[in-house]
Amino acid sequence: MPIRWRILSIAALNSAVVIVLAALIWNGAQVLGTAWDDVRQVRESDKVLALLESETSRLQNLIHRYINQPSPELFAEILLLREAVLGTLTTRASTDPMLSGSVEELERVTVRFLDGFGELRSLQATISKTYEEEVLGPARDIAGLYSVIEGATGHRDAQIWPSLGKSREAFTAMLVAANSYYLSLAPASAEDARRNTETIEKTIPVMSSLADNDLQRLALQRLSARTAALREGFSKLTEQLSNRTELLRNTIDASQAETIGAIDGLSVKMRQREQKAQTTFDRTLRDISRRVLSIAVVFLGIILSAGVLIALSIRLPLQQIMASMRAITLGDYDRKVVGTEARDEVGAMARAVEVFRENAVAKRKTEDELRTAKEKAESALLELNAAQRNLIDAERLAALGGLVAGVAHEVNNPIGISLTVASSFARRVEMFEAALRSPEGGLRRSQLEEFVRTSRDASEQLVANLQRAGELIQSFKQVAVDRSHAERRTFILSEATDQIITSLKPVLKRAPITLSVDVPEGLFIDGYPGFYGQILTNLFLNAVNHAFADGRSGTISITARPRGADDIEIIFADNGAGMTPDVQRQAFDPFFTTRRNEGGTGLGLHIVYNLVTQQLGGRMMLESRVGQGTTFRIIMPRVAKGGSETATGDGTTQWPNRTMSST
Repeated sequence: MPIRWRILSIAALNSAVVIVLAALIWNGAQVLGTAWDDVRQVRESDKVLALLESETSRLQNLIHRYINQPSPELFAEILLLREAVLGTLTTRASTDPMLSGSVEELERVTVRFLDGFGELRSLQATISKTYEEEVLGPARDIAGLYSVIEGATGHRDAQIWPSLGKSREAFTAMLVAANSYYLSLAPASAEDARRNTETIEKTIPVMSSLADNDLQRLALQRLSARTAALREGFSKLTEQLSNRTELLRNTIDASQAETIGAIDGLSVKMRQREQKAQTTFDRTLRDISRRVLSIAVVFLGIILSAGVLIALSIRLPLQQIMASMRAITLGDYDRKVVGTEARDEVGAMARAVEVFRENAVAKRKTEDELRTAKEKAESALLELNAAQRNLIDAERLAALGGLVAGVAHEVNNPIGISLTVASSFARRVEMFEAALRSPEGGLRRSQLEEFVRTSRDASEQLVANLQRAGELIQSFKQVAVDRSHAERRTFILSEATDQIITSLKPVLKRAPITLSVDVPEGLFIDGYPGFYGQILTNLFLNAVNHAFADGRSGTISITARPRGADDIEIIFADNGAGMTPDVQRQAFDPFFTTRRNEGGTGLGLHIVYNLVTQQLGGRMMLESRVGQGTTFRIIMPRVAKGGSETATGDGTTQWPNRTMSST
């Protein structure tokens, strides 16, 4: 049987397994869907019950607030919430399949609750009327009668005045207590109101016996009648407020509690139904898993058995072909390939291997000749690589030699000045000693002061020039050590840049170039300062020799800034001659230079590019326009990813054959 039919048989078995499993899963999904619909319906019913409970509780709170402090806004809000409760019952609960059988009970309890509010509102209107007409009305009359009695008394020395003051104080206290009881239903306030009313009634006979004119007696008679009316009105108000409290307790609060109880009962039923649906869901899921696993195990055994048989029918002939191929690879071309008579794909492969063996025998002579030519070419390539490495090392040593010459020239100035000052100072010391030892007399004060002044000037000049020479030597020492040893260490970018710029100042003095450096403090690099110095030096010398050739003036700027958390971007830019597109495409290629006749090697930018990309693990981009200058952008990681380990086993550096630059 051809191999494709064997593979198709395995695919057919797999398809049968998939179809059977899909049928089982589809059947189980139907059962699971029904159970899940029950769970979802229970949860929807729970939401309706929670909404009813929330609305009735809020309605109860609004009714209590309305009773304590009636207002049109609260009444309007109660009516709106009442309609919302009834709407929830009629539109959502009545259409819910799980709540439809209990809607009548909920509606009955809710209607009773809402009807109780109507009765309560009617009673509240009666209470307000009683309070206004039978408590506040007599109280206003009593206040006027007290004013009449005071006006009829005439003076405060009258015998009636103490009793009148006591009665009026009791009236004021009674009125305050009545208002407090009306607003807060405090029993203590009601008792104070009754006690002060009794005090008023007791003082009226005393004042009547002490009255000294008819107006007083007439007013006291009227006061007695209005006080009795006030007492009766307050008693009636007390009874109505008690009825209101009972109505709140027995109708509003009890109905609301009954509603909550009915909702809780329905919630319990919902939980039971949800638990039952969840049990069905879990049981169905277990049954489906068990069946799928059983069928999968059976079919897996069948598929594995068929697969092993088919694999052996393919593997054994392939092993024979592989043995023949291995023999051909080892140079044993005399071994015959087995299986060429088979009519399947393996036989076709065996026949192809046989053709390959025959071709290999024919090509053996040609390979021997090619091997000889290859050895000669490799020898020539090794010689070329050695020459390339020698040129690169010579370029680096030339840059370091230029650095030594420049620093030596810089150090020569402060040391020469120091030598001159020291010689002059030695002569002045000799003259001072001769004057001191002169037999003609001691030194004059002016001579001593002159010697001290010149000594101070000489010492200051010596210290300043020697410090300058020390700084130059230290800077050169650090830069030279970094250049000659590819040692990895943590260094501050700004300090390394300053040291390199110091070593390049002799070049700046010979050319009218302005240097601008903007490197922020605190940028730490874990890498190779020698590589960084080589990069900056080569870029600087390349700009001096090419961008500002023939003594052209201009500006070179070196800036650095953080780029994210892991990289630092260094920009080396000049406003010099710029590059043409053709020059840009070859700028980083080895041995490419536009000043070949003037001693250029074409390795400066090539070394820079490879130090950035291989030794430091960064990226480098070139932007340039003719007449508008050149900008090199270097993206350098804070922790170098390359380094000395990028060198080959023989100590040489692998340079790329192609470089890319942006134009």
